[in-house]
Amino acid sequence: MNLVDTSPLVALIDSGQGKHQECVSVVAKLAGPMLTTVPCFTEAMYLLGRVRGWPGQRMLWRLSESGALFIHRADSNEHRRMRVLMEKYQDTPMDLADASLVAAAEHLGLKRVFTLDSDFYVYRINDRDAFEVIP
Repeated sequence: MNLVDTSPLVALIDSGQGKHQECVSVVAKLAGPMLTTVPCFTEAMYLLGRVRGWPGQRMLWRLSESGALFIHRADSNEHRRMRVLMEKYQDTPMDLADASLVAAAEHLGLKRVFTLDSDFYVYRINDRDAFEVIP
């Protein structure tokens, strides 16, 4: 399972994004399905709606419905952890989507994250382990 951030989801679907082809190539080489969080999925839906309208949003739904993308729903412990993480990384700053990915990584024991966000080189899993950032 590979965690995936908002930015690659948008770039995969919107060919007008500068990293579109790079993201398509990465996904073709990924071992295993992608997993995102509700905040990332929501943010991607919003951004795709702005740049591509319903056709872009429909493509994101299809990724989920095809089994290529799973959506993780956080429990109450993860919600508390997100708040702690956002406070800890407030100078970065960490948004809810990023906090949800870090909390999901901790909860599910995952280390790999597909992102275009350099902040994932700063964030730590369980306050100690670095992410394996894709690409």
